[in-house]
Amino acid sequence: MALASLLLRLVLIAPLANCVSQIDWEDDGTGTWVTLPVIHGTNERRFGKRAVEVQLANRSDVAYYASIDIGSPPQQNFVQLDTGSFELWVNPDCNSLRSNGDMKFCEAVGSYDPALSSTATVLGETNTLRYGIGSADIEYVRDDITLSGSTSTATQIKFGKATRTDDEFAGILGIGYGLNFTTDYPNFIDELHDQGIMRRKAFSVGLGSKSEEEGAILFGAVDTKKYSGSLAKLPIIPASDSPDGVARYWVNMNSISLTPPSKKTRVYENTTSPVFLDTGATLTLLPQDLTDAIATDFGSDGLDVNGFYQVGCDLYDMEGTLNFAFDGVTIQIPYNEILRKQPTTPPKCYLGIVPNDEFLLLGDTFMRSAYVTFDLQDDNVYMAQYTNCGTSPQALNPDSDFSEVAGECAGSSVEEGNAAADISGTTTLVDATASETSIAGAASGASLGFRIPTFTTLWAVTIGMVVVVGL
Repeated sequence: MALASLLLRLVLIAPLANCVSQIDWEDDGTGTWVTLPVIHGTNERRFGKRAVEVQLANRSDVAYYASIDIGSPPQQNFVQLDTGSFELWVNPDCNSLRSNGDMKFCEAVGSYDPALSSTATVLGETNTLRYGIGSADIEYVRDDITLSGSTSTATQIKFGKATRTDDEFAGILGIGYGLNFTTDYPNFIDELHDQGIMRRKAFSVGLGSKSEEEGAILFGAVDTKKYSGSLAKLPIIPASDSPDGVARYWVNMNSISLTPPSKKTRVYENTTSPVFLDTGATLTLLPQDLTDAIATDFGSDGLDVNGFYQVGCDLYDMEGTLNFAFDGVTIQIPYNEILRKQPTTPPKCYLGIVPNDEFLLLGDTFMRSAYVTFDLQDDNVYMAQYTNCGTSPQALNPDSDFSEVAGECAGSSVEEGNAAADISGTTTLVDATASETSIAGAASGASLGFRIPTFTTLWAVTIGMVVVVGL
């Protein structure tokens, strides 16, 4: 698949007909919250072996889906969970797709017909949502929506029903900023809060590791058994100061480094930059000078014809990490999470990072290793290293103090394995071009210097599933 088709899409799809979500809906007297499972596209128990095989052959990685029931009686739809967009829409046009595989995926995600719902109102309003590739013409509807398996319903939610789509094969649940930021009506997150389904306008995302094959999103709560230590507070950059001038989940990153099995950390110089957190993007986007340097350290010969960095699969199970440092926390991504393995014979492995000099985005190859709470009340992101030691949801209220919401897990194996490594950015800086061999699987203390490009314009494109129209 050409890079133009995957870089700007960065999502996958899988047949979902056999997936049944189980929801925890609670009111403990101090707060109301709802937990929604997030299902990986490679989960054979949910989707079936054939679905996973076809999905991998067509889209090469994992996407994350939630089930919603729309209308009365309920009509089930599977939508992609996306922190990078702002609106909910369903009903992709499967006939517009170019491959039989994509058509089958599209047909499996469900559909919605307002004529079959006694609570539906067609509003007579239309819009066009444009993506990096593809688009969706929608008409707006109001209807009741239930997160599948829950006992409470959000009433008369405004969302889009597609009337025509181009190269779109799944609906999207956009959970970015809504009313007065990017939309002229309350979006899904706004409504959950306004209708009392969550008492604090905040949600927590733990996508889960590849091996777990499932994660969860908690609306109005945080799960203290999905991370260790404290949640680091990262202010969300206001739209007026952000790289693209749009209200998104932009935060400041301090540095990136590589810790190979030798534990001799390599620091990439001048990697301080705003980055955007996006569950709707499969890959991570970084400037090409940086991705080239990281790929070289993983032994790659450079971009292939499809725009990806192929690396040796012997690295996949090694105990090394790529590290992303923020104020108060460093997220350490194991090799087997940052690399993508194709089930070919023999297997092929690719770096889960691709070059882009205009938009720095941390997608699912980063997000799987982080536990992140998005607090829209006070405009902060709270972040910790993801680890899973059970389930213990804690409701969030308007006066909740995140400094008191400590993780109950012991340090993750990644954190313990890197305890002896220096990931603070204090190693000696040298020119990375001096090294001609892979250091991801060997010893090195070198570091690279490069310059992050500056953002001077409002981008009129999208990366992943980031909507920039209809704002």
